[in-house]
Amino acid sequence: MKTKLVFWGSNEKEERILIAISLRASDNKIDIYSFPEAMVTDAFHDQMMEEWRLGKEVEFPEGYQHLERELNASDGLLPDNLKATRTDLITRAQTEWQFVVLSEKLHQAYEAELVELRERVNKLESYDGKTWESLKEFWDKVQGQARERNLFWEHANKLRDNVNELFGKLKEMRTKLDDSFRSKSKENLEKLSVSLDELENRILDGTRIRSAFNDLKKMQKDFWDIELTREHRQKMRKRINDAFKKVKEKRFGEEATNEQDVLQRITRRYEGLVAALEKMERSIDRDRKDFEFQERRIADSEGQLEAQIRQAKIKMIQERLNSKEAKMNDMTATKVQLEDRIKKIKDRETRRRETEEARSAIKEKIAEEIKTREEQVDPEKMGEAAEKINELLEGRGRTKVETPTEKPKEESLLGAIGDAFSEALEDVVDTMKAVAEVVSDKVGEKVDDLKQSLKETKKQAEEEE
Repeated sequence: MKTKLVFWGSNEKEERILIAISLRASDNKIDIYSFPEAMVTDAFHDQMMEEWRLGKEVEFPEGYQHLERELNASDGLLPDNLKATRTDLITRAQTEWQFVVLSEKLHQAYEAELVELRERVNKLESYDGKTWESLKEFWDKVQGQARERNLFWEHANKLRDNVNELFGKLKEMRTKLDDSFRSKSKENLEKLSVSLDELENRILDGTRIRSAFNDLKKMQKDFWDIELTREHRQKMRKRINDAFKKVKEKRFGEEATNEQDVLQRITRRYEGLVAALEKMERSIDRDRKDFEFQERRIADSEGQLEAQIRQAKIKMIQERLNSKEAKMNDMTATKVQLEDRIKKIKDRETRRRETEEARSAIKEKIAEEIKTREEQVDPEKMGEAAEKINELLEGRGRTKVETPTEKPKEESLLGAIGDAFSEALEDVVDTMKAVAEVVSDKVGEKVDDLKQSLKETKKQAEEEE
């Protein structure tokens, strides 16, 4: 929780000034510094925002004003002659700083109690069960206040570090647990690496690509439930992502892979946003329960200090709820936008696949039709066609066409006719009429129809893309 604020405001003369306020929680005091706009350079403003607010020392220019003010619930943080541009910032800080002061007093009380416990432990010459139980009861009490957030985590951590000096065994147990986890993580990494090596080899061979892709998806799903250190998890995640790129290139080609990469990035962002929304919902729910809890417990508080802490916490929780709900609305709007982008990319991918499948089907159909027509050419009809052509050629003094005695293997009907009339281009029209009278199958028309169908499909696919 921030104990220093820097913001723009104005004085009683409506002059623009830079205001910096700092809380001294141990003294229940506020230090207020004001700087006229004329002396506030960009460099000084950046120092105040980036260094002073974080607790670093910054040299103030001459001409500033300093005011010390006591923090209390009835008065505001600023005197009447100073006003902040953002009043919401001051209101929230006032509720939070009331809690900070009360929490600091609680921390000081625990520090004094810990000093007594440390003196008792230092005087011991051998293990004493009563002292152990007293120390354990003290730490349980600190943890309870930390869980209820009556005590800041930095204060609780400081107390914990001091208590851990007396609980040496706890450190040994934690070290053993860490060593065990790292050892388990290494074993899991080796098992995953072996499985991924096998999948990568299958992808490189190009065999059973669909099966490899499904196995890779399953590995990615199970990957998050496996115990791994942060380093091992990052290493394995990179290998899995690289394997996905390779298998998608094999399945869909490089262009599809680029589209899939975009979809994958947006999907990861969407999943991260959904997870963040779930966390935000849980956080808001915890704040609401905490709010209700504090309201119930305020009547049962032990002493005035605890009652004041709970009252300050109620105000602070309400401010935090308002801020989180506003942020959650923005996140929900972003989620809707990402869902729309994902749907559009998937629709484009579906159309692209359908177009590719249609093109492949048409190509196969044309090839099969041509092969079928060539296989169905009757040698007898070819002979009749040749005789008819010869009659036409004899009348013009042309070379005769030999009658085929067996089924043509490599040349189609159109190819044979084309060769026969290589020397008589002026008679092409008459020749085609003669052939049409003998051969009833209109091979040329069928091929033209299939080509026209291919053109229409290609044009439709280009319009959809």
